[in-house]
Amino acid sequence: MLLTIDIINRKTIVANMKIYTRTGDEGLSSLWGGTRVSKASKRIEAYGEVDELNSGIGVLLAEKENALLPLLVPMLENIQAELMVVGSDLATPLGVPKKLKTVRLQEESVSRLEHEIDQLTENLDTLTTFILPSGSKLGSWLHFLRAVSRRAERAIVSLSSEEPVTAAALKYINRLSDWLFTAARAQNKYENKPEQPWHVT
Repeated sequence: MLLTIDIINRKTIVANMKIYTRTGDEGLSSLWGGTRVSKASKRIEAYGEVDELNSGIGVLLAEKENALLPLLVPMLENIQAELMVVGSDLATPLGVPKKLKTVRLQEESVSRLEHEIDQLTENLDTLTTFILPSGSKLGSWLHFLRAVSRRAERAIVSLSSEEPVTAAALKYINRLSDWLFTAARAQNKYENKPEQPWHVT
């Protein structure tokens, strides 16, 4: 017996199923709607990058009872849920039949990220130069996730050059990289780790 997630209703359900299906043994995967595509397709790559980003946030949240800035915890937990929506969105081509229930990211999520960036920035010093992606272990991890977010964004842009994608999903990943950069700075300040300016040698 395996716990699975009903993304549409955001419920945990129990289903009698095995984790392996053998349907992908020939290098193909199914999109929402039934279309079979190569696992090397740009669409699979795009939501795979989002999945990696989400998993990285999970690693970070494992430190929520240790040294992670408490303010970031509920924000990151919300982002994890929204990244599941982004992944579902990317796994669902825009042309699927309307009778199928679909999950799409909404612009409100982008606006909320912007509000949180502004909220976190209020307590930070104004940047006057580029800084190195460094600091504490958790601050550095947030900087790393910012780079992963940029990679996911590039994958989505690459997909959008061939197939239409939801505009909000692309905006969200773009804004999330800014959020993660700001969160890294906030985490380093919380741990009293000074920012390291980048000096051109």
